[in-house]
Amino acid sequence: MISKNLPLLSIKEVSKHNQPNDCWCTLYQRKIYNVTPFLNEHPGGDDIILPYAGKDITSIMADLDVHQHSESAYDILDENYLVGYLATEIEEEELLNNKNKTPVEVKLTNNDFDMYEFHEDLPTLEKLSIQTDFQEDAKKHKFLDLNKPLLIQLLTSDFSKDFYLDQVHRPRHYGKGSAPLFGNFLEPISLTPWWVVPLVWLPPNLYIFYIGFANQPILTSLSLWIMGLFVWTFVEYCLHRFLFHLDFYLPDHPYALSLHFLLHGIHHYLPMDGYRLVLPPTLFIVLAYPFYKLVFAIFPFYMACSGFAGGTLGYIMYDITHYVLHHTKLPKFLQDLKTYHLEHHYKNYEMGFGVTSKFWDVIFGTEITSTFEKRN
Repeated sequence: MISKNLPLLSIKEVSKHNQPNDCWCTLYQRKIYNVTPFLNEHPGGDDIILPYAGKDITSIMADLDVHQHSESAYDILDENYLVGYLATEIEEEELLNNKNKTPVEVKLTNNDFDMYEFHEDLPTLEKLSIQTDFQEDAKKHKFLDLNKPLLIQLLTSDFSKDFYLDQVHRPRHYGKGSAPLFGNFLEPISLTPWWVVPLVWLPPNLYIFYIGFANQPILTSLSLWIMGLFVWTFVEYCLHRFLFHLDFYLPDHPYALSLHFLLHGIHHYLPMDGYRLVLPPTLFIVLAYPFYKLVFAIFPFYMACSGFAGGTLGYIMYDITHYVLHHTKLPKFLQDLKTYHLEHHYKNYEMGFGVTSKFWDVIFGTEITSTFEKRN
């Protein structure tokens, strides 16, 4: 990839360039090429290219039945015809809201930046949205093909645990929605918009809080509710550190690695996927049930209601915070928390387990500091 500044364009803009005298196309749903001058030079003739004018050519370029393209063919495209980059969904929204019509540019260079490496300094948000070159990634790392269902690849793989852990924590960016996990009718259950969490869980949470509040002295109810909130911060830390990052205690078997991938690995592999940042309701029920049984076994019913309401509210706040840290521009006083969490993904995944705060990281010595420890 060459090093230069090029405009960021919407898919609507690219689709307008669909004529023989004005022919653009995209590769990997990210790079935009103006191939108009190349139409008459193409060995297969322009009738192979024109049906893809204003569209993506990734599949046709990779189709060996049509023509086998060498690495130099891709290099020629980059060197001579690259005119811009296709905006992701989030970037396109920013373009639409750009009322002042300020030129938007994206700087991409592999000379000083490699998405697959860990960094002493956190990459800029602009670079976190660079779409992974699927073909280059598969060729270079021999891990997962982002164009194919991910889970079946893991289940049938012969990856060692060490290789899997090394690769799954090197972030990729799909750049066009969500990568296929199941690739069949089960796909929707793996995708959860952030707003599902408050929509589904706030009503029962408020109801449980009301039961405890209405049947106990106010001070008792609120004290237990606050205690539940505080206990949740500890649970959040422990779940993230000891369950989601069980990493090196995993059995060296494809089924164990696949389970890890489903639970948390896919989030580290594709950390900017906006539909895999919060727990699906079914998974939350499975994880919350043991805590529900424990709380209601230890405390009298109404006291348990207050404490459990505080804890589940903590979870709701955690999941919303997690989405916000990945996908929202935050005020200055929250920016440090955002940077801290992204450092967990792009700097050191064995540290920085707190999401809503650094408190327990400081207590247990897992805080990410300015001292850089590169993961190998």
